Amino acid sequence: MSRPQPPRLVPPPDLYGRPRPDRYLQALDWLASKYVPLFTGKDRYGTRPRPPETHPQELTVVSREPVADDVVSLRLATGDRRLLPRWQPGAHLDLILPSGRRRQYSLCGDPADRYAYRIAVRLLPDGQGGSAEVHRELTAGSTVGIRGPRNAFPFAGDRKVLLLAGGIGLTPVLPMAREAAWRGLDWHLVHTGRSRASLPFAGEVARLAARHPGRVTVLTDDEHGMPSATDLLARAGEGTAVYCCGPVPMLDAVQAAFARSEAKALHFERFSAAPIVDGKPFTLRLRDGRELLVPADRTALEVLRADDPGTPYSCQQGFCGVCKLRVLSGTVDHRDRKLSAQQRADGEMLVCVSRAAEGECLELDV
Repeated sequence: MSRPQPPRLVPPPDLYGRPRPDRYLQALDWLASKYVPLFTGKDRYGTRPRPPETHPQELTVVSREPVADDVVSLRLATGDRRLLPRWQPGAHLDLILPSGRRRQYSLCGDPADRYAYRIAVRLLPDGQGGSAEVHRELTAGSTVGIRGPRNAFPFAGDRKVLLLAGGIGLTPVLPMAREAAWRGLDWHLVHTGRSRASLPFAGEVARLAARHPGRVTVLTDDEHGMPSATDLLARAGEGTAVYCCGPVPMLDAVQAAFARSEAKALHFERFSAAPIVDGKPFTLRLRDGRELLVPADRTALEVLRADDPGTPYSCQQGFCGVCKLRVLSGTVDHRDRKLSAQQRADGEMLVCVSRAAEGECLELDV
C-alpha cells in the first residue's frame, strides 16, 4: 500500500485573488531597498549601519583643555567620526608631531569610547622639545600623525591591586582604577605630586573617590610631605599586585623597597630611559669612518644624538623600535623587548638600550 503524498503548497493569491505575487508590492519593496539606504543611511528596517573600524594614520584634535598646571588634555578623533581600534588600560599612542618627532603618550580616557582617544601632556621645559611642540602646535582643529594603540604596561586585573601614580603618571593608571572598580576588585589608588594644582584630572579623581569611599588617596608634598616608597607600599597587603607609573626617582624607590613589602608582583612604566645596568664602554663606527666612544654610563642613542640631534627615537626603553639601526659588523648585547630573533640575526639593533661588550666596535649603517 503506497503512502499518500502530502499536498503541494501553493503560494497564496495576491490582494486581488490572482494566483501570482503582487507586482505592485514587489516594485515598492524593490524601491525601498534601494532608495531608503541612499537617502537616510539606514536599511529598510530602520537600522543605521555601524561605521567601520579603521586604523587611521592621522587624527584631528577635536578638543583641548588644561587639566593641571602645565598639563593639557587632548581628545583625538577621525575627521569622519569613524570607530577607532579598541584599547585596554595601560595602552599608549605614538604621536608623529609636525616636526617629525615621535612621542608616546598614555591613553587616559574611557576604553568604551570608540570615537575618540584622550591623552594628557605635561610641558617639560628641560625636555627634548616634544611636549613643548604639543603645547604650542596641537590646537583644536589641527591634525597629528599616529601609530597604535600599543600596550607595554598591560593591566592584568589581579584580585588585589595597588595603583601608584606620581603626577602625570596618573594617565595610564586612571583607566586601571576604573577597570578595577568595574570588575569589583580589591583596589586602592594613590596619587602623589608636588601640590594639588599640579595633579592632572583632580576632579575625576575626586569623583572616583566619592563613588568608592576609602579606595583613593591623594598625597601632596606641600600638605603631607614627600611619601617614602615604604609608606606607599604599606598599602599593599599580601598577594597584592602593584602598578606604578611616575618619575624616575619614584620608580627607583618603589623597586628598591618592593622586596620588603607583602606584594606579590610589581608592574611599572617609565617616562624616560631606564638606568644602565652593567654598562661597559664600547665604540660606534659610522659610514664616514668616524668612531664615537660610548661610555659605560651612557647609551648609544645618547652618543648618536650628541653627534646628530636629528637621530630618531621615542620610548628610550627598547620596545617602540623607532631608534632601530642596522649593524654591519660587531656583536650586539641586545637588551630590547621589541626585536625578534630573526631581526637580531639580520643585524638590527635598538640603540636606546642595547650595547656591546667592553672594547667592542659596532659598525653602523648610518
